[in-house]
Amino acid sequence: MNIPENITEFLYWIKERTELFWSIDPKTSSNDFVCEDWIYGAKWIGLSKDEIDEIEIKYSVEFTFEYREFLKVLHTIDRKEKIEYSETFDENSKTMVEERPFFYNWLNDEKEIREIIKWSFETIYQDVIGTNRVWLKSWGKRPKSEIEIKNIFTSWHQKTPKLIPIRGNRFVISEPNLQFNPVLSIWGSDIIVYGWNLRSYLLNELQEHLDIQENIYDEEDKCYYPELINEVQTIFDEDYKFDKNKDIPYWKELILIWNSGWSSFGLKYPGQEDNNAYRIMKTYVPDGEENEQKKFNSF
Repeated sequence: MNIPENITEFLYWIKERTELFWSIDPKTSSNDFVCEDWIYGAKWIGLSKDEIDEIEIKYSVEFTFEYREFLKVLHTIDRKEKIEYSETFDENSKTMVEERPFFYNWLNDEKEIREIIKWSFETIYQDVIGTNRVWLKSWGKRPKSEIEIKNIFTSWHQKTPKLIPIRGNRFVISEPNLQFNPVLSIWGSDIIVYGWNLRSYLLNELQEHLDIQENIYDEEDKCYYPELINEVQTIFDEDYKFDKNKDIPYWKELILIWNSGWSSFGLKYPGQEDNNAYRIMKTYVPDGEENEQKKFNSF
């Protein structure tokens, strides 16, 4: 397949491959993998250099070269994503349809962007003051006062590298002077690296839209399962290899506080014996507190 390594060439490869995949009518295609009805015929909408410059000024941010290239070539598509769901598990329950940005549109989605930026602070803070009682070792002894707790957390959060919302609860670290600017997936304090660069992130996020899977027959289950082609799996394996230089100032300590985040750095968490399913547990607990399985907050 020869997936380009150069970021600009890669982004145009993504554009060409996804738009081709979306151009095939899922209702008439006999292919193993087809797009969903809502995205049939979709096109990417890139931004101009002037538009990108204006966005940086408007939101007081500085984008990395990679992310500027992403905005120039891809940015978002010409429609909202449609999510179908039922309010209850009753089979006769009415099907609801919610529209949300496929990728955030920096020209039209100001409300959603400002809300998700605010949410990225609040969802972690809820894990600090809520039932999960998250507390980093670098914060010192946990105060009894909630006001002091919030002051400590806010001071820490203000020092962290800037988070730029890219899609849903995914954020790209946007600090041009850092060696790595990964994409983080954030849900409360449970944070993982979804790609150490935009190339691996987009392959991960868009794998169902890129036709980079193949059906492999499982002898035990007597059925086919989709698996990534070898070239893509190799890219992911290389991306998550241990590298002592991989660091995300401030965020790394928080990512490693839950055992779910250790594989992001190519590490095995304390006591890990295999790759089977595991309970999400803290790897640091202040003296006098008990370690309990993570409880997830609502979005």
